Amino acid sequence: MQQLSELTQIGSSFSEQQLAFDRDHIWHPYTSLTNPLPTYPVVSASGVRLKLDDGKELIDGMSSWWTAIHGYNVPELNKAAHQQLKQMAHVMFGGITHPPAIQLAEKLVEITPEPLTKAFFSDSGSVSVEFAMKMAIKFQHAKVKINRTKFLTVKNCYHVFTTAAMSVCDPQNGMHHLFSEFLPKHFFANALTKKYGEACEQSDLDDLSRWFKEYSEEIAAFIIEPIVQGAGGMWFYSKDYLKHIRHLCDQYDILLIADEIATGFGRSGKLFACEHAEIAPDVLCLGKALTGGYLSFAATLCSSHVAETICQGEAGVFMHGPTFMGNPLACSIANKSIELLFQSSWQEQVRDIAGQLQEELNEALQYASVHDVRVLGAIGVIETKEPVNVAEAQKFFVERGVWIRPFRNLIYIMPPYITSSKDLSQISTTMIAYCHRIS
Repeated sequence: MQQLSELTQIGSSFSEQQLAFDRDHIWHPYTSLTNPLPTYPVVSASGVRLKLDDGKELIDGMSSWWTAIHGYNVPELNKAAHQQLKQMAHVMFGGITHPPAIQLAEKLVEITPEPLTKAFFSDSGSVSVEFAMKMAIKFQHAKVKINRTKFLTVKNCYHVFTTAAMSVCDPQNGMHHLFSEFLPKHFFANALTKKYGEACEQSDLDDLSRWFKEYSEEIAAFIIEPIVQGAGGMWFYSKDYLKHIRHLCDQYDILLIADEIATGFGRSGKLFACEHAEIAPDVLCLGKALTGGYLSFAATLCSSHVAETICQGEAGVFMHGPTFMGNPLACSIANKSIELLFQSSWQEQVRDIAGQLQEELNEALQYASVHDVRVLGAIGVIETKEPVNVAEAQKFFVERGVWIRPFRNLIYIMPPYITSSKDLSQISTTMIAYCHRIS
């Protein structure tokens, strides 16, 4: 017990014992327990800065993986959390409702594309995708199309990590071969190669059309990340693909699921990335920025047609109810986060970030190590020709006062919308300096 109490002491600094325990016992994302990547001990965060235990401050370029759009330690979000804690932190949602959940559903129905009128809450983005896929299966089953149990998507996609969601991730980048005897098998159309801003020729759309034509009687839904393919390569593709997919889904009576877990709430320059193509999905997945990075929470929205069809099926209900569904604390913070977004000049903030990143990151193209530079909304990407040494790169970034987490051959950022021009320049120049170092 003495050893345990020493490990669990709360203070402004980390002991060597704590860091050793972390290294030996805690599995961090995308790293090994036998040869772990270094971790940097953070003791606090405020605005756009993370403070390390040695007092060093880092400008955050990642918004904690798309979530902290307002920055950290936001007074309004703190107040919303404290006020809700005085009422109740959690209560089961089965047979019970409460104002924060009702208010959040009202907001989401109001701001999302018009056909989406029903909201199903869950506790993470991956679970949101799971429920979207189950909705599609239940929808087709209720229509007595019981053979429609497959999903169609495109290569280089990513829909997080639970089993059903992983089964519609890119077969190569999602490492399906490691789980080949376990995962369901679905359909993958060719990668979308036309860039954002480019028009598609008919030949660019033929492969998508072929999959619908040949396998429509087996497909329950088409699932896609609108405009921005995230972990599958940080690729921004032509809006013409989305328009064509929407047309094909309508033609073959197949549902369209839009995974906007990463892009929702303004990241791409539109409130929702579907708006770039002026289309609406039948089912929409939201998460990450929904609570401004305070709590894990998600929502799956669908049209009245989808919901009513499911409820006319064999079960008569949607047979799912996560324990933390409709969590009052998360709903309260999400309500305030959405209010903050609409009270801010987020469109101008995102537009300014995009313009500055486009101007500053293009300098990287002069280096032999760089393959491409891409910017869309508040997302900036330098694609290198070879995989980045993550440990080396993060050490380089931290020494220069910025926090960036590379992935494979991508040095990418999605800073909080409140990031100043000066801070953004420090992030950009550090990215450029690293490209110079590895060239």
